[in-house]
Amino acid sequence: MPNRRRATIWIALLIPLLLQLQGYLSGTAFYGETLHRTGEVAVWLLLLVLAVSPVRRLFPKATWSAWLLRVRRDLGVATFVYGLAHTLIYLERKADLARILREAADPGILVGWLALLGMLILAITSNDRSVRWLGGRWKGLHRLVYGVALLSGLHWVLTAFDPTVGYLHLGLLGVLLLSRGIPRRQGI
Repeated sequence: MPNRRRATIWIALLIPLLLQLQGYLSGTAFYGETLHRTGEVAVWLLLLVLAVSPVRRLFPKATWSAWLLRVRRDLGVATFVYGLAHTLIYLERKADLARILREAADPGILVGWLALLGMLILAITSNDRSVRWLGGRWKGLHRLVYGVALLSGLHWVLTAFDPTVGYLHLGLLGVLLLSRGIPRRQGI
């Protein structure tokens, strides 16, 4: 993908995050609101990444589905960026290592840490050099994305005041997993 297009995609992906962080740092956006929004965007980007293959199977000749396939790696890395921002806001607010470690034992927080670790591994290996270095193992490693999505959904359900949207996330994840059974059309 040409660098100009990639830069445009990243600007579009990061402007909402930068605006949210600016609001938080200036005091116009509250901690809970910022924490929720960064986590929510991370989850929805993750679901979009997972939807690319089924969408491509359903609409193999559509130019927009081909575009989604080309930007999938960027969307995945952006998922990590939002997840990392979510975590850094949490850490900044807690600002006490003992408290952070105590809370890490809570199942809802623990699955969040595990999801972030999975996102980190995927982000670090989301480049052409890693694809070449890992060879056929790269694809298997990147199937971790399904576990990351499950952990992210569990984190949402277990930590939210109202877990309804977290359950929706898990339901959509189930649909996306089932859609992996959609047969490929000729030419893909």
